[in-house]
Amino acid sequence: MVSLPELRDAHIDPLDAAATAYDTLANNFKKHADDLNTQVLKHLFDGKWVGNAAGAANSAMEQTSTRLDAAHTELSCVSGLLREASESFRLAQSKLQEALADAKTDGFTVADDGTVTWPPPSAAERHDPAYDTPQRAKAVADRIAHAVSEAGDADQKISKALDALTQRAKTGAGLSLDNAAADQKSVTQLGTDLLNAGFPPKDAGATEVNSWWKGLTPDEQQRLIQAHPDLLGNRDGIPAVARNQANLLNLDRLTKEYENKPNPSDADKQKLEGFRAIRTKLDQAKTKEPPPVFLLAVSDEGQGRGCLSWGNPDTAKNVSAYVPGLGTKLSDVGGKDADRARNVWQAAHNADPTAETASMVWLGYDPPPGPLDGDPRTAEVMLPDRAQKGGENYDKFMGGLRATHEGAPAHLVALGHSYGSTTVGMAAQQSTGTGADDIILVGSPGTGVDRASQLHIDPKHVWVGDAQNDPVSHLPAKERVGADGTGAAIGGYIAGPLGAWTGGKVANELYDDFGDTNDLWFGKDPAAKDFGANRFAVADGAPLSFDSHSNYMEDPNMDTSKDPAKREELESINNIGQIVAGKYDNVTKQEGR
Repeated sequence: MVSLPELRDAHIDPLDAAATAYDTLANNFKKHADDLNTQVLKHLFDGKWVGNAAGAANSAMEQTSTRLDAAHTELSCVSGLLREASESFRLAQSKLQEALADAKTDGFTVADDGTVTWPPPSAAERHDPAYDTPQRAKAVADRIAHAVSEAGDADQKISKALDALTQRAKTGAGLSLDNAAADQKSVTQLGTDLLNAGFPPKDAGATEVNSWWKGLTPDEQQRLIQAHPDLLGNRDGIPAVARNQANLLNLDRLTKEYENKPNPSDADKQKLEGFRAIRTKLDQAKTKEPPPVFLLAVSDEGQGRGCLSWGNPDTAKNVSAYVPGLGTKLSDVGGKDADRARNVWQAAHNADPTAETASMVWLGYDPPPGPLDGDPRTAEVMLPDRAQKGGENYDKFMGGLRATHEGAPAHLVALGHSYGSTTVGMAAQQSTGTGADDIILVGSPGTGVDRASQLHIDPKHVWVGDAQNDPVSHLPAKERVGADGTGAAIGGYIAGPLGAWTGGKVANELYDDFGDTNDLWFGKDPAAKDFGANRFAVADGAPLSFDSHSNYMEDPNMDTSKDPAKREELESINNIGQIVAGKYDNVTKQEGR
């Protein structure tokens, strides 16, 4: 067992030195094996020597080569175990040091057995209902006990594994390739188990994760970022600066991994395109004016995940998180949707240049494929499943933004476009809602509810932008979309190759299932008066053109002197900027349908 004083006073650096020494030894063995293969076996097998003696020599040399390879693996296992021991003890020691520091700040005394005591309460404290010293002392004592127990568990498991490797070395059993491979697998699994024990559980909330992170020393935080970026970069509750550091490493790793895939699938190629697009966008941002860009998420989960933020959401006063919709690919996180998020930042900055702003694009789910992808799954836009799963992820992400924010709470805005607005709506229906102060829905086919009041937020803070000629936000309201070719056109947009069938279905049959003209695919039309939200003014857009569905977040600083139509399109992004900046009186509104 490990005691509190042993963990507190332990010098862990020698473990790293020992691991490095074993790495050197393992590498030397590898060189021996390589030399044997290139300088001895090659000449032996290529030579003219034949007969029984030659056969025996060949067999002996092959066995020696095999034993050297196994020895290299066994020595690598030892170095790996020592590094896992170092990492595990550092994590536990860091938690202990933080708990002891908090105890000292609170005036507690910690005994070597972990007992926490405190001065007797004063007369005023005894009569103070808010007196909570015993509870705070117990919380500190629990943290101390957990850190010591964590170190003791790691010590026992690593000692047992090292004893097993030592015994194999003594008996020679470790010089079998099969045994060495089994040892390597066991060591890898043990390292994973120990690391998971040192991290918050996978189902831990963002607040718990953030508390754990802040309990580590800065050196330990940096060590974990460098050693395990894959476990930190996409974890809600880890601060933006740390996530960015980890995800830049993750991005490099994923790019190399997918570049070196021997037979990449179309999905693999699409992810690689996405990783490269994100890298290009990050590189471009370095050469431009502020704000700085943070990579808050990147992974190859599903169709690919990514989140870019213009500005630091942990320090910004105004923070928005934009969810794109139908047809969004990972490459769009480094492309058009990145530009839209940047435009939101610019519009909010224009609205209030004195306030720090952060604006991000969040692709933490798999939107249905777009109509031009030729993918039959495009029809899934007609189902809420992907939005529901995405909404659960978005809810957790927004909770992470709240948990990591520094100082006064940020003005947090949830922004969804197209199917992404449905995803935001699904998130808002979670028990905690999105945690946002304002919700903005643009080009929405519905949110899954009939009233803004069902989104766990004051309806006065639900905002809807809906171009009069946006076909997506009209589907399938019977009185606004005639039962003619328009229905088929919209069906073609939504269902791609299934468009003709879907369009006819929309035009001739599905309308019978919607008695109210404000019924959309996913609940009531958010732009309708009865929904109860604020409808802000946007340009009508070109009739029967899907450009009307895509012009909500144009560059607010674009030169419109030669194109009055573009000037009208900017009303949408300028209103979004005012909302993100909290300048509600400056928002231009229009009547709901």
